[in-house]
Amino acid sequence: MLAFPNAKINLGLNVTGARPDGFHDIETVIIPIAFRDILEIIVSGDDSFNFQTSGLRIPGNVEDNLCFRAYRLFKDEFKIPGVRMHLHKVIPMGAGLGGGSSDAAFTIRLLNDIFSLTLNPVQLMKYAERLGSDCSFFIENISGFANGKGDQFEAIELSLAGYYVVIVVPPVHLSTKEAYRQVGNKQPAENIKAILRTPLDQWKNHLINDFETPVFRSYPEILGIKEALYNKGAVYASMSGSGSSVYGLFDRILPDLGSFKGCITWAGKLS
Repeated sequence: MLAFPNAKINLGLNVTGARPDGFHDIETVIIPIAFRDILEIIVSGDDSFNFQTSGLRIPGNVEDNLCFRAYRLFKDEFKIPGVRMHLHKVIPMGAGLGGGSSDAAFTIRLLNDIFSLTLNPVQLMKYAERLGSDCSFFIENISGFANGKGDQFEAIELSLAGYYVVIVVPPVHLSTKEAYRQVGNKQPAENIKAILRTPLDQWKNHLINDFETPVFRSYPEILGIKEALYNKGAVYASMSGSGSSVYGLFDRILPDLGSFKGCITWAGKLS
């Protein structure tokens, strides 16, 4: 069975406090975008697990991969048989696009379908939460306001139909843990949901990602990408998540992306 795990971007991101469990409380709006990996899972016929990858190189041991961890979670819980899994990696890692979390969530969704486990979305989200704070977003995979650790969601009325998004990912892998250490905690000056009710061309000086200040200080080339997107006509530009990706929202034909040499780029239309 085949699936296409997609990326996400964050519209605003406020880090509001440290939690006793070692995580942080945040506020953000997450929207899915059609920048996708490819995931295939086939029942192996025995109790073995085989995991292969292609595309972008995935660092680390297979046991640490979220797809493997999702399979182990379901094998322990439901005693499912072995599978052969192939992940073609397109979404860059360490970029704030949620690619690993999406892969994990889509693994859960595929295993539920393949083995007819009949778990509903709420149950699937509970399993996804055990793998990562934003994994559960990709179960229903619809735009929403997230708070808590980024794992509590509520629906939000937001339409970006007719706009285009450009993603630029420099060859910089950022540590989420280090990013949180540097960003500090504060109450937001403005309410994200209120800002998103204003016209998009008013977001520029109001819709803030708290990670940008420390990341831009350490990696001025990432700030340069944001400025370049504005120079190319973006109505709004921001870093996604804790970086290193930067996106621009455009209301017209997309710019030439050839100037972002050494970067991974992607462009598509929002719905």
